[in-house]
Amino acid sequence: MLGAGVMGVGITALAIGRGVQVTLVDVDEERLATARKRVRHELRLAHVLGALPRHGPIGDLDLADSVDAAAGAGVVVEAITETAELKVKAQNEIAAVVAPDALRITNTSSIPVDELAGHVPRPEFLVGVHFMNPPYLIGTLEVVRGPRTGDAAMVAVRALLERLGRKAIVVNDGPGFVTSRVLHRMINDAARVVEEGRASVEDVDALMEHCIGHRTGPLKTADLIGIDNLVDSLRVLYERTGDEGCKPSGLLLRKVADGHHGRKTGRGFYEYGAL
Repeated sequence: MLGAGVMGVGITALAIGRGVQVTLVDVDEERLATARKRVRHELRLAHVLGALPRHGPIGDLDLADSVDAAAGAGVVVEAITETAELKVKAQNEIAAVVAPDALRITNTSSIPVDELAGHVPRPEFLVGVHFMNPPYLIGTLEVVRGPRTGDAAMVAVRALLERLGRKAIVVNDGPGFVTSRVLHRMINDAARVVEEGRASVEDVDALMEHCIGHRTGPLKTADLIGIDNLVDSLRVLYERTGDEGCKPSGLLLRKVADGHHGRKTGRGFYEYGAL
């Protein structure tokens, strides 16, 4: 696992909670120093919520500060910032140390897989998986097959997700795939409605939840995704589609600038207690 941010820690908790051994890699010493504690917290929460078996096997967790630690891995999941250039760099570093037939997964919410595949060796072993936050609660995953993704990679990713207890829905490549292309634009519009003074945050979520059937409401969902991550994803969508509806709203941009990124910072559209 490359990346010890919110998603990397959550995916790691899911994997070790299903008995899979994980080496979690991050070059940020401060982030790596707290990674084990954060994984344990997520694992405890998953057990409390009944999202992972309490009495099943727990996979070993190792920590490393260099991608060289992935050398013997059959699967590497990259879960770093939603920036194409950084992901290309990370995927090239992974490809340089793993076996030629190792499965390489990019956890992305919006960047087309083929955009990355065009800049890395052996693109047939690169596949996108859109893990959503928190990974141990979301049982159905979007698997993105790029035009260059090979059959062997698809067999391997299905086997991995089955072992993790996840259901894979395979979609074709393109900016935002299915979930982000639909959901993130809706969240952006919900933020605009609040910004325009038409309704409060709570009322927007209540209407979408109780009238439309959205499980949590779009703005609570934004807090869960991380508003900074959401803005990054919207920028990717806007740059690649030209859809004005994907241009991040002023309210979202102000939240990011103020450090109100959602649940992970204790405040977003809502306020949260200590996590």
